[in-house]
Order: sequence, then structure tokens, then C-alpha cells
Amino acid sequence: MAKPQLEFFDTEMLPWRAVSGEAGVSERVLAQDAGTGLLTRLVRWDPGVSTSAAGPVMHEFFEEVLVLSGSLHDLRLNETFGAGCYACRPPGMIHGPWESAEGCIMLETRYENHSPR
Repeated sequence: MAKPQLEFFDTEMLPWRAVSGEAGVSERVLAQDAGTGLLTRLVRWDPGVSTSAAGPVMHEFFEEVLVLSGSLHDLRLNETFGAGCYACRPPGMIHGPWESAEGCIMLETRYENHSPR
């Protein structure tokens, strides 16, 4: 299975859905491969969201993130990133934890590592 073929559509038509286990975080899934979990989504953090209790994270997929509005603060790096800031995280890269005083909306894409071995 693969992500579906989609022509332009208004993302405002998609509902915001709560992200399981993350209070104050919701998503609009734009495209997804249900077989692998790879996806492209909008992620919204409400003002005051913090992932400090969870600590840093890492995963086994590539992740690209673009902040579209608002900002988030990286507690490990002690830096704040606002609209227009971008991250590309390869599998195994440690990142976070984060907090967002004002809230933010991000575009996130996840995909597999297809590097030759």
C-alpha cells in the first residue's frame, strides 16, 4: 500500500483529531500509508503544551517538520523556533523535549529510510 494520489484540496475541510496520549496536541492527516504508518499531517499544539515529562524522543523513520505559525521552544537546546523554521531528522536522531507558550501549527512528513545497505 502507498499514500493515495490526491489533487489539491482545502485542508480546512479535514477535522482536527486529538493525538492519542498527547494532551493539547491535534492533527489533520493529509495523506497516510496505513500499512506503514508513514504520513503527512498538520500538527497543532495548543498554547501551554509541554512534552518535558516525556523527555527526548527518537524514532526509526525520517521526519521533516516545518513550523507554519506560532513557535515552540526546545528545552534541550534552549532555543525557540518560529514560523519558517525547518527540521530534518534521520532515524535515530534524538530531539526534544519541547514546549509552546503560544501554541503552533507544523507540517510534518514521515517516511522510511531507503538508503542502500
